[in-house]
Amino acid sequence: MVLAGVSESRGALGREALAYADGLYNLARYLTGNDADAEDLVQETYALALRAAGQFSTGTNLKAWLFRILRNAFISGYRRQRRNPTVGGLDTTDPHGQEAAPGGWPRDDMELDQMRNVVAEDIGKALMSLPEEARTVVLMDLEGFTEAEVAQVLDCAVGTVKSRLARARATLRQLLKDYAR
Repeated sequence: MVLAGVSESRGALGREALAYADGLYNLARYLTGNDADAEDLVQETYALALRAAGQFSTGTNLKAWLFRILRNAFISGYRRQRRNPTVGGLDTTDPHGQEAAPGGWPRDDMELDQMRNVVAEDIGKALMSLPEEARTVVLMDLEGFTEAEVAQVLDCAVGTVKSRLARARATLRQLLKDYAR
């Protein structure tokens, strides 16, 4: 009987947690820098969350809890990878290779499509040039987190979040000033 209740609880938590998959993927994509690693990180996040379902308090902020798990999983993976002497190898793809164009844009106007690619690439480069802490704060802000929720996820003071966000926004404004008119 007790096991059935735990299983039901996990299932309900899992269903509710799936609503945040896109936001988790977006943050993971910017943290990892590529699609495959982002997908792996989101999958690991959900696996960790389901294993720790008993630690989640019903009525608290599930979204913040999931984003914190993702961030901690990313940091743990980064630390493991940093100590790994065999990163890379013969099957490693070229990190400077061409990426496929996004599939969601209409192909009618080639010039417009090229301009969108350039703008998206510049925004992506600007975000990736930010330190990891600043990039995380900006992406969580874009996901609609309040500063208090971001502070909870990052386990820091709200004032720290505010200052990181202000500095990151100023840096992005400077890097993307050519687009501001």
